[in-house]
Amino acid sequence: MIDRREFLIGSALVGAWPMLSEAVALDRPLPLEQAAAEAWLYGLMLIENARARTLALKNVPPNVLAHDRMLKTPRSQGVVSPNNDTLYSRAWIDLSAGPVKIVMPAVGERYVSYQFMDMYGNNFAVLGSRTTGGAAREVTLVGPNEASADPLALRSPTRWVWLLVRLLIDGESDRAAANAIQDRMSVIGPARDKPPEYASRNATWSAYFSAVQALLAENPPPVTDLAFFERVAALGLGPRGGFDPNRFSAAQAREIEAGIALARRQVRGRRSGRVANGWVYPDPSLGNFGQNYLYRAQIALGGLAALPPVEAMYMRPVADDGTHHLDAKKDWVLHFDAGKFPPVDAFWSLTMYRITPEGQYFFFDNPIDRYSIGDRTPGLQYGKDGSLDIWISSKDPGPGRRANWLPAPQADRFAVSFRAYLPKRELLDGSYLLPPMRVV
Repeated sequence: MIDRREFLIGSALVGAWPMLSEAVALDRPLPLEQAAAEAWLYGLMLIENARARTLALKNVPPNVLAHDRMLKTPRSQGVVSPNNDTLYSRAWIDLSAGPVKIVMPAVGERYVSYQFMDMYGNNFAVLGSRTTGGAAREVTLVGPNEASADPLALRSPTRWVWLLVRLLIDGESDRAAANAIQDRMSVIGPARDKPPEYASRNATWSAYFSAVQALLAENPPPVTDLAFFERVAALGLGPRGGFDPNRFSAAQAREIEAGIALARRQVRGRRSGRVANGWVYPDPSLGNFGQNYLYRAQIALGGLAALPPVEAMYMRPVADDGTHHLDAKKDWVLHFDAGKFPPVDAFWSLTMYRITPEGQYFFFDNPIDRYSIGDRTPGLQYGKDGSLDIWISSKDPGPGRRANWLPAPQADRFAVSFRAYLPKRELLDGSYLLPPMRVV
């Protein structure tokens, strides 16, 4: 039987889709306001990726791999919803001047993933522990129009590629060994200039869509998006150009602004996904979005660079009001019965975040500098029967529970994300469910 929280979020999800689902069903050009709404959602991943690219390339040129030598902290604001389990390495790769070689050193049993994303947020490959193993590899990455005689070459759908590497680290004592592996990673390719900086998601409508148009020219969309561009023809946005802000009247500009306001409300709405035991499970299209443009926009805002479910599953609890934001003034517990821990081939963790006014998630300072807790957390205390309680509160729960404490922010609301890396079949097919988070 569906519970109240599942009903609320399911209803919210249905309510978030009418504009897009109706447009797909009718397959016809949209009025200007609705076209602007769809186009704003469509372009958000391009805009957010361009912003991430600009930030990353401030100190490192394209086609060079840069490393985070330590785990993320509250001072790390470059990636929303960061994890606290792996070291990140990243490169923004420009394939316009030819192939690039990716050098992947041996890691043995240590978890690693090399996530290759196009500018539309799609994971066109994830190499590493699950797919290529722990041995040393060298892979050639080629652009969408590049000829290659290498049968194992990895082809990107877009000129620009975001490579994000996650390397497991077991605390400070393991950092030297993890850093040594990072030192043997490399991207080898021709030197390239930095791309221009584009408008942000908060820019005026004319600047925003001009930036989207420029990014479409820089990284042409897949042919499977042509129906979308026909639907938004009133705006003039197209894969080969066409957007001209000067051709719109003042009244039409107000229609465009109204459409953007609608899109902003939708992107802050509920994400699609299955709800069970008070948790939202990822939509199967996560990381390979296809024509699920609303979901792609929501991930661009709140979970940029998410891995596909087969590599990692991200679950968030559902509050009584149907949101993912829990009451920080209450104390919570997540209880696992003995032998009922998440089935994974790598590891699992529960990560805590503060919530920004725009609905983005970041770490925050807390008394014990703990941002996540999981199966690798040192000193966890299990019950005599082998069960495990994770205590979640803004106040210290006391000496008997402190070892299993995940601090919450001193705020009205908080957000948590449960990550399961290399989930087993039971998690992927839904036969295993996380236990609900409960108020103490």
